[in-house]
Amino acid sequence: MSLSPLDGRYAPKIKSLRPFFSEYGLIRFRILVEVKWLVKLSEIPEVEEVPVLSEDARSFLEAIVDKFSIKDALEVKKIEEKTNHDVKAVEYFLKQKCGSCPEVAKVLEFFHFACTSEDINNLAYAISLKEALNTVVFPVMVEISKAISTLAKMNAHIPMLSRTHGQPASPTTLGKEMSVFAVRLCNKGKKLSGLHILGKFAGAVGNYNAHKVAYPNVNWPSIAEEFVTSLGIKFNAYVTQIEPHDYIASLFHAIIEFNNILIDFDRDIWSYISLGYFKQITKSTEVGSSTMPHKVNPIDFENSEGNLGLANAILSELAMKLPISRMQRDLSDSTVLRSIGVGLGHSLLAYLSALQGIQKLQVNEFRLNEDLEHSWEVLAEPIQIVMRRYGIPEPYEKLKDFTRGKAVTKESITELIKGLDLPEKAKSDLLDLIPSSYTGEAEALAKSLDDAVDLLNEFRIQ
Repeated sequence: MSLSPLDGRYAPKIKSLRPFFSEYGLIRFRILVEVKWLVKLSEIPEVEEVPVLSEDARSFLEAIVDKFSIKDALEVKKIEEKTNHDVKAVEYFLKQKCGSCPEVAKVLEFFHFACTSEDINNLAYAISLKEALNTVVFPVMVEISKAISTLAKMNAHIPMLSRTHGQPASPTTLGKEMSVFAVRLCNKGKKLSGLHILGKFAGAVGNYNAHKVAYPNVNWPSIAEEFVTSLGIKFNAYVTQIEPHDYIASLFHAIIEFNNILIDFDRDIWSYISLGYFKQITKSTEVGSSTMPHKVNPIDFENSEGNLGLANAILSELAMKLPISRMQRDLSDSTVLRSIGVGLGHSLLAYLSALQGIQKLQVNEFRLNEDLEHSWEVLAEPIQIVMRRYGIPEPYEKLKDFTRGKAVTKESITELIKGLDLPEKAKSDLLDLIPSSYTGEAEALAKSLDDAVDLLNEFRIQ
């Protein structure tokens, strides 16, 4: 009865994101921020009302976070039914939970001290986003990049007919074309690794108003920066009630760029399968069509493409909407932020589908060679270039008249070359040329791929 296929049909594949982006996950990260803020307050000498907490008290608080359960989350939701406010429900839950610890019970009113809900929420989302990307999403992105890199290097030497505008063009190698995707994806991974997750902790409108009234001698901006960075998040000092979310826009735009490259890859592989350049490993129990028994469809790449489109639509809306908030804040970002996991969930599902598809691929060298053997017209390019070198007038025009719209064979090409006024060495080299050997530096480019990509350091936001 799930409304979203991510929680229904595809749940087993993307369940690793649930601890981060489910309602349970969001509540748990809110609990973490609230608890750590209380501990931080106890370390500020000027806040005498919250004395330094003992190791036992700290262990008690840490256990609330570490052992936070589904049952605990349901209790928070039960409280929320009364408060109609999700973050206030977390505060009340903690007060109830900590009543049994005498030391913490004395400072219960310092839970959520001087905080607006968004102080808690923005950090909860920031931590969950960073951890989910670094531990779940990015490793699969790297795995895809590595799989395509392996495909490239293994097939560096396999000649293949290129197609520009869908028509036969100068030959390449299968490995070099895979190398292009590997480099593009790796470059986007580097871009992602260079981004920062930002957080704020400056109160109701970003000015520490209540903080300064309560404890005027405390350097609250400095305390806030220490607290935010202690959570592994980069501090943003200039904010309103909310952290402006510009970093989320940059992050999601970068993921969209990665996804677009993978869509390009999915469509190319689909086309190569259609041409017969790849076969797919089959399973005897699987069905390709409900009526056509012979069908072996490229469903993994189609599934990947479809989910990447959905992911990009959601991530694009998040990137466009989140940086816009009326004056010091409106609530429209709150409902939108809850769909972060949906956008990343469709991305993860797409990555896993593409990986599964890659693992089924088998190169069909016979079909690759067959197309090359039927495309002697591609040698018109090197012939006219050599003619230019040796001063033969109108070489392009001569080859255009010879090839365009006409059947070109090995024999007709050989006859043409023999009739050219070229030095014997140049003529001999052209006569030795065949479509499968006319690949330029394609093989060398594919074999040197490791010099162009860095997948050892993987993708990681610091």
